[in-house]
Amino acid sequence: MNYLLRDFQPCDAVAVDMIVQAAFTEFRDAYSDWEAFSRGLNSMVTMADTSEIIVAESEGEVIGAVAYVAAGQPKKSFFPEAWPIVRMLAVLPRCRGAGIGRALTQACIDRAERDGADVIALHTSHIMKVALPMYERMGFELERDAPAIFGVPYGIYVKYLRPARQGLNIEFSDRDPTLKGS
Repeated sequence: MNYLLRDFQPCDAVAVDMIVQAAFTEFRDAYSDWEAFSRGLNSMVTMADTSEIIVAESEGEVIGAVAYVAAGQPKKSFFPEAWPIVRMLAVLPRCRGAGIGRALTQACIDRAERDGADVIALHTSHIMKVALPMYERMGFELERDAPAIFGVPYGIYVKYLRPARQGLNIEFSDRDPTLKGS
């Protein structure tokens, strides 16, 4: 499958929301309240003001999307404010297996490196049987547990971008994660 990555445009909004819904529907039985969870899936487009949304397009159709949230931008409280994150990676189920999710994730890593970040993070769950192994192959490692979402356990995964920074101890308090050299 041929595809290209590009920045999100407002005309992509409906397609991106549809892709996120389609990508997560397979997990509907895992969440204790699918209706409430699925309402939150339409939030990627609302992040366009505070993140960089990247879309994958093939033959004029948007087939995947991800949000890169830079350091200092609003994010869930369990992420250190100084960390850029990968958020809401989604690929149409019929387009999976072509490297689109990996390319979108790599685009986020590239932007974190562009921004001079030492680390990039994401949160995911063991129920994501395709995404989680892909993230691990790309060098993301489990840092710690994240709060469960509607009964589904999640973890925070990090990828160190600068080898000299590996080996840092990351200490978390309720809302004030700090980095300390080991």
